[in-house]
Amino acid sequence: MVGKCKIKKTIQNLNNYEEFSVYVNGLPEKGHSVYFFFTGSKKENGRSWCMYCQIAEPIVKAYLEELKKSVIFVFVQVGDPTTWRDRACPFRTDARTKLLVIPTIIKWKGVQRLEGEQCAKRDLLQMMFEEEED
Repeated sequence: MVGKCKIKKTIQNLNNYEEFSVYVNGLPEKGHSVYFFFTGSKKENGRSWCMYCQIAEPIVKAYLEELKKSVIFVFVQVGDPTTWRDRACPFRTDARTKLLVIPTIIKWKGVQRLEGEQCAKRDLLQMMFEEEED
């Protein structure tokens, strides 16, 4: 019999920049690795207005289900198309995120980043989380 492995995955959902800002300001300096997945806001049908986000999200969720590591994964909605396309969008201008495209996945306080179509590639997701050896 295999010993019990304590794997804790926490998945959060944030709806806008204000919620994101409050969340990151409350993060402890040390602890589990935190990853953020930035997507376009959801429409009434529960899907993002962003086509690439629609493609990536189910792949990311399926990968997280299989992941055998303790992580915190946060889905963050960047806003509607008008909000996102504004050059003054805080997700674009915040030095902590510096988003150029959505979807984007970043490791908080790390260098790992997947952008656009990369977010829908299982091999790249696997590489991003394998590099996680804190």
